[in-house]
Amino acid sequence: MALQLYIGNKNYSSWSMRPWVLMTQAGIPFEEIMVRFDSFESDSAFKKALRGLNPVGKVPVLVDEGFAVWDTLAIGEYLAERFPDKRLWPVDARDRARARSVCAEMHSGFGALRSHCPMNIEAALTDTGRLIWRDQAAVRADMARLCGLWGELLAAQPEKMPDGSAPLLFGHFSIADAYFAPVCMRIKTYGLPLPADLQAYVERVAALPGVKAWIDGALAEHDFLDFEEPYRLGR
Repeated sequence: MALQLYIGNKNYSSWSMRPWVLMTQAGIPFEEIMVRFDSFESDSAFKKALRGLNPVGKVPVLVDEGFAVWDTLAIGEYLAERFPDKRLWPVDARDRARARSVCAEMHSGFGALRSHCPMNIEAALTDTGRLIWRDQAAVRADMARLCGLWGELLAAQPEKMPDGSAPLLFGHFSIADAYFAPVCMRIKTYGLPLPADLQAYVERVAALPGVKAWIDGALAEHDFLDFEEPYRLGR
């Protein structure tokens, strides 16, 4: 039985994006089951579809022969153990610990960036982004931390990988890059400022086949959800 991955709308669901990109980019076969966001009330179709799979009623959920794993960190760890040949974490022990640390920091931190710049791949919100940048000191602080984190990791990598490509956070693609992919989407949508070398990393992530496939899926949805977009009246 193929792995099943339950996700939300690709345009909006940053949490769903992480394991989907991870599995797609790593070449792990799975069946996608999209559960459309209608609302997050207990009687919504969304919550009913996840009932019995996930006690918190959220996406993503990975199902492996009837065994459900939820939360993106748990899914990443499960896949790394299930498919050790894919080397989803860095091979070096210290790099692996650092990769886990930065994923956990992304998982629990960057609250201002998340709340003020919700993921919306289809939209171009640079005007909104300029106002957020001007008015939200906490967003600027989150971005400063992100620049420090990415800058430190990329500085430790070779200028070029053996295949001639520019490196990702730990050289080759890893769970860490999948974890930060939704942040890259936010930066592009809102036009948040970055140094040139870090903007180049954002573009490298966006060009990964797994990420590009997610973006293409998001653009094909044409599903405007007003409760996900308090800053727009329509598409």
